[in-house]
Amino acid sequence: MDLEQIKQLTRELGQGWGYAHAARVEALIGLIGEGLDYDREALAYAAYLHDWGAYPRYAQPGVDHALRSCQVAESEILPATGLSAAAQALAAEAIALHDYRDQRPHTSVESLLLREADWLDMLGVIGALRAFASGPNDLPTCRDLALKRCAAIQGRLTLPRARALAEPRLARMARLWEELEEESLGAL
Repeated sequence: MDLEQIKQLTRELGQGWGYAHAARVEALIGLIGEGLDYDREALAYAAYLHDWGAYPRYAQPGVDHALRSCQVAESEILPATGLSAAAQALAAEAIALHDYRDQRPHTSVESLLLREADWLDMLGVIGALRAFASGPNDLPTCRDLALKRCAAIQGRLTLPRARALAEPRLARMARLWEELEEESLGAL
């Protein structure tokens, strides 16, 4: 199974959001990983597989989506890719450690890059809109989810390029909340 097939499956399984998110994460990895030595091919696979455990076909109640994504990748997808065993292990590890709620330290450049790229996609206008798109149909609840994610990520970005990209995203997000509050006229 090659990367283009993985991308196509991500389009099909990802409920409209999965592919666009993965493509942004892949692009962010390129931006924040510039000048770093990492396995680009393994990380490209990881970028498109990292949320499969959240897709209805693979999600399991009570199982964290990052863990489930890693299980699916390791058992069903990565062995069919032609990646070396070492590259498969790097991809699986990056998938397992990507979630912002996971406090475990990264263990490779690849896991750090996927984690911080994924986190960046939760910041800024795109991060706010992702929270609103995930529902429920309740503005304060969605805003609070975006704020919770932001609070969990702030101060944890370690790569200089990731911190530099986060700064304007956080400023735009703060302006969005101010404008939302103003336009709601106290009835959010």
